[in-house]
Amino acid sequence: MIKNILIISSNYTGHGHKSITESLSEKFEIVPDVKIHVVDGFSLGGNPLLKVGKMYGPITRNSEHLWKVIWDITSVKVPFVNHLVELKIKNRFLALLDKIKPDLILTVHPNFNGSVLNILEKNNIHIPFVTLIADLISITPFWADSRADYIISPTVEAKEKCIEFGVPASKIKVLGFPVRSQFYKSTPKNLDHYTPNTPLNCLIMSGGEGVGHMGKMAKTLIETFGFNITIVAGRNEKLQSHLKKTLGKKYGEKVRIYGFTENIQDLIAASDIAFIRSSPNVMMEAVTCNTPIVITGALPGQEAENPRFAEKYHLAITCNSMSDLVPTINELLDNNVAMLKEIKKSQQEYVDPQISENIVNFILNIKAEGLQPAGMTHEVPLHNMNYES
Repeated sequence: MIKNILIISSNYTGHGHKSITESLSEKFEIVPDVKIHVVDGFSLGGNPLLKVGKMYGPITRNSEHLWKVIWDITSVKVPFVNHLVELKIKNRFLALLDKIKPDLILTVHPNFNGSVLNILEKNNIHIPFVTLIADLISITPFWADSRADYIISPTVEAKEKCIEFGVPASKIKVLGFPVRSQFYKSTPKNLDHYTPNTPLNCLIMSGGEGVGHMGKMAKTLIETFGFNITIVAGRNEKLQSHLKKTLGKKYGEKVRIYGFTENIQDLIAASDIAFIRSSPNVMMEAVTCNTPIVITGALPGQEAENPRFAEKYHLAITCNSMSDLVPTINELLDNNVAMLKEIKKSQQEYVDPQISENIVNFILNIKAEGLQPAGMTHEVPLHNMNYES
């Protein structure tokens, strides 16, 4: 059985990679004699590469067009980018291997798949290597390196993309999207308490970086529907300060404004509707809390197809522009909030609290010699979503 695991993650490119790592770490840590070592992959390249990782927030906050250009260019320059990252991280990575001597390497960030595999290959190092895809459907080819021993996919759609990129289907395991345990602790709410004279409690957020038209959205929701609004501005301190000065002064107790918060699960669970960008991590956390979602945007590249995915499984409804906001809310509230209830039911059917545990068990039971997980010859069936096994 695997006992010593190196997890390569990221602390600064959004919060999703870190959250996924935490969701798995919770399960690894309760297994006797198993040790995990988590490293920010960008830190392996020293300050220059770490600065590159930290640029993700400012770029996605301030210039989605630039991010789309970066996504498009790097997606067709995979070998070149892998080689550059390889050169930056090689010495620190080899030193880390020598120090911790892992039985298995798990990556949860696409930039450290091909680069790490290059280093292992060129140095004739044989360690089982597993990739866990942190996106739902619009995956970059950096996730799909066929040299990996296994690729753990959150969805059938992402698996199909990997196959398009040339990964053998036998290497791809559809095991679901892992979510931290605290998001499963909330009690599902019904909407029987709703009456036309009782304002709903709504959460507006946009991932860990805090982007989007939060102020305009809050103003419309308060003045048109009388909703109570909670806004999470994430790491965007400038936005948080601006919203407090404007909305806080005008609407008083009708609006609460937070920065980055550790108890986000409580804020999501206490809300009747969550207005969010289609960040896969935030979407899945809201689904786990059984809070209906209005998707208000998608980062070009890895989030582009997430709204369509969420609507396909009735987990959310999409609002494409501010001009659509009022009609979208009316659609949710019509017929005694029938659509809100439908979304909540679909979310309850989608959620599987065993996903993180299943992923951990799969990894721990990989046999280094033949690389076939002991006692697990097929994917864990995600029966709620009719996923293939």
